[in-house]
Amino acid sequence: MPLISKRKRKKTRYVKITLKLTARQKRSLQNYCEARQTTPNKLIKKSIRRYINGFDKNVPAEYYATENQLDLFE
Repeated sequence: MPLISKRKRKKTRYVKITLKLTARQKRSLQNYCEARQTTPNKLIKKSIRRYINGFDKNVPAEYYATENQLDLFE
């Protein structure tokens, strides 16, 4: 009986992203997560899921800022 080898699964690479919170914001985040029985990491990832899924190849034109919006920052 010939041996059939399974393909190795491609290893997932992670990138660390950091952000700063004030002590009050951290307490608020911890309290909210305790009440909802979740972790801060899961809460943040769920909140930004619509921005991090589906844009890895290209971004649709509707999401680009127009010239008028850029005038606010000049």
